[in-house]
Amino acid sequence: MEILKTPFTNLQLELLKVFSHDLSETELKEIKAMLLEYFSKKAILEADKVWDEKKWNEEKIASILSDSERTPYGK
Repeated sequence: MEILKTPFTNLQLELLKVFSHDLSETELKEIKAMLLEYFSKKAILEADKVWDEKKWNEEKIASILSDSERTPYGK
């Protein structure tokens, strides 16, 4: 088991410093929405990058979705 030097990531530590006071429910929801948007955009950019690098298209995606590449396991 890996032992962490600190229980928090650098992002968590920074957020703890910035938000060391209570927020209203509205403020909390707004910040959660901002974080969700930020990480969603990053994920989409990465997916677009893979799409372009692998020269994927709609046909390839349909093939991936219909293909069963599961590893058979014995009972």
